[in-house]
Amino acid sequence: MESRFRVFLLIAVFSIVGSPELAAEEKEGQKPAKAGDSPVNEIIQQDPVIQPEVIRREVKQSDVDTENFEIGVFAGLLSIEDFGTNPVYGVSLDYHITEDLFVQGRVGFSEGGTTSSENIGGGPTIGGSRDYTYYTVSLGYNLLPGEAFVTRDSAYNTSLYFVIGAGTTEFVDDNFFTVTWGAGYVVTLSDWFALHMDFRDHMFDINITGEDKTSHNFEATLDLTFYF
Repeated sequence: MESRFRVFLLIAVFSIVGSPELAAEEKEGQKPAKAGDSPVNEIIQQDPVIQPEVIRREVKQSDVDTENFEIGVFAGLLSIEDFGTNPVYGVSLDYHITEDLFVQGRVGFSEGGTTSSENIGGGPTIGGSRDYTYYTVSLGYNLLPGEAFVTRDSAYNTSLYFVIGAGTTEFVDDNFFTVTWGAGYVVTLSDWFALHMDFRDHMFDINITGEDKTSHNFEATLDLTFYF
């Protein structure tokens, strides 16, 4: 009977004072352990053992000069309808109105060959100078800007653009109103230098061979341009 009384007395004391472990934890500023705290939960809450390290490679992307003007020289081939395909060369000057919109002036020089009727013989001989010179002003738009990765560590700005314009063509001692349209692809190699691949059609009405028709003169050039 006496032992039961002692047990009851101890229970009453602990309920009022608290357990020694609880008092020690509160004294040290620690929170009492909660139900559910276990070594497994502590392991889950710790940082993962494997820390993935992502190594990002540095890519040097070419910059575009902040200047709005671009001057260039070009050379390629010009297919003059009825007069064969001949070399063409010239100069261009661009003014960039916005990042995508630009105005271009272009002067090209070529020389027409002999017509098929002249080569066969018996056909009419075309008089006048065969020198071919055109002057055009075009409006261009960069439709698909992007990047070209040449190596793992270098990328260059690129763009597919379209142009349409008008001007005049001097051929066989006459001047012809000319409509020009085409497309090109540009790769910006540095902040001051770019490479263009250009394809255009120069159209004008002509009757040199005795037939009234619209002459299509296709041009393919490689342009080197410089920003300033």
